Amino acid sequence: MIFATVGTQLPFPRFLSALDAIAAKHGLDIFAQTCDPGASYAHMKSAAHCDPATFDGHIKTADRIVGHAGIGTILSARKVQKPVILYPRRASLGEHRNEHQLATVKSLENRTGIYVAYDDEQLEALMLRDDLEPLRSDDSPARASLIGYLHDYIGA
Repeated sequence: MIFATVGTQLPFPRFLSALDAIAAKHGLDIFAQTCDPGASYAHMKSAAHCDPATFDGHIKTADRIVGHAGIGTILSARKVQKPVILYPRRASLGEHRNEHQLATVKSLENRTGIYVAYDDEQLEALMLRDDLEPLRSDDSPARASLIGYLHDYIGA
């Protein structure tokens, strides 16, 4: 199962419509938290909101998490060590008040376990990959730098 989340503050119809189309085309099992009580999708299960226990259950049972570029989404994926695909909201499309989600993904896109889709085609390609690495809590540039230094030092 793929768990999709848009956070708790704003619906994200462009993202959810893209996911529904991808689910239809490829028969993917997707559950989406939509933040929109009026939303209905033909090819994926959804709920406007999830209580914390339900949200945690979906996060734990999902094989990957896909969502807006919110910090809660990223931290949830890291907590359970699942790959996360981020699809940032765009202020230029009226989806948010500024481009902070684009700034967030640009600063995180090279981290292991974080995958960024800037458009529907990239989203579809990432949704179909079976080699996504999990987001681990110990994956930091400083840690990688230290390990590289120690490896070089010991090997010298």
